Amino acid sequence: MLKQLTAATLLLSAVTFSPRIYAEILEQVLVKVNGEIITKTEFEARQVAELRTRPEFANSSPAGADLQRAVAEITPDLILAAVDELLLVQRGRENGFALGDAQFAQILENIKTSNNLQDDAKFQEALKQEGLSMADLRRNLERQMLVSQVQRVEILDKVSITDEEAKAFYEAHRQEFTAPAEVTLREILLEVKGNDRGINVAEDDTVREQAGDIRKRLLGGEPFPRLAGEFSVAASKANGGLIGPLKSEELAPALRDLLAKMQVGDITEPIRTQRGYQILKLESRTEAKLRSFEEARGDIGNRIGEQKLRGEREKYLDRLRGQATITWRNAELEKAYNTALAKRREASNQQASSQAETAK
Repeated sequence: MLKQLTAATLLLSAVTFSPRIYAEILEQVLVKVNGEIITKTEFEARQVAELRTRPEFANSSPAGADLQRAVAEITPDLILAAVDELLLVQRGRENGFALGDAQFAQILENIKTSNNLQDDAKFQEALKQEGLSMADLRRNLERQMLVSQVQRVEILDKVSITDEEAKAFYEAHRQEFTAPAEVTLREILLEVKGNDRGINVAEDDTVREQAGDIRKRLLGGEPFPRLAGEFSVAASKANGGLIGPLKSEELAPALRDLLAKMQVGDITEPIRTQRGYQILKLESRTEAKLRSFEEARGDIGNRIGEQKLRGEREKYLDRLRGQATITWRNAELEKAYNTALAKRREASNQQASSQAETAK
């Protein structure tokens, strides 16, 4: 059955169905989760939505090998996500969560405002272009709300981080909280124009002398931004020759060595570059600095929280799966689902092991 769930069937506009056959496809059930179904058409819509996020497939043929491979790659994670979502939606309904009329109206107004679609006719046309009706939109928004509410109430609100955990994480990841050394420069670039026979020696000498004169004017106190705006051919002239901040580790070794010998405010001799002669001023320098625990506390909390949330979410979903009745009608999709689930559990186990090592 999975062989039918290929790129050739994803682009429904590329295939013509008789009404009877189309009705059968609409009703084709891939899996039942506690009695609720995921249909072939619904799942193909998820595949299409995912592929639309990949611009490299915008002009691909539905039967193209690259598109076929992409579908095969995304299918396991997509079917796992579809079942997970349905389990969370069902749990939300059990908890009595629902999208009320007033809440839906407010969300709808926010969507219209953010997309500049206050006109109802334009909004309806936008929905039509997305293949959605108002009922479809409300159903999708309610599913999102139910999933969000369940995760907040039953997972997120139960995640906590102790100071001991935060400090252990900080010590184990100190390098990640170190701000790199950076420099900010100003430049003036004078171009030496070549011809078919290469560089004109006389012109090269003229430009070098001009660069030397400009440097003397800079050392005499004339403002670098003004002279950069007057003489430089670099794009930075629009900003007074300012470039950076630049990470020191990303600079060419020769330039890094040159700057290491300079004090803030120093101006280089004219430097021969591929385009001509360049004058640099060291505007500012910051050394590599380790952020203190207190400075990094917010980032530490976010990162540990994200890790814990993923772990708790997987545990919660495992409990829901254990309590659920999942009946597959497509053997290939079941295999894809189990593959993705095994991969996710392996990643969770590795994360748990990493966290345990950090806590030691």
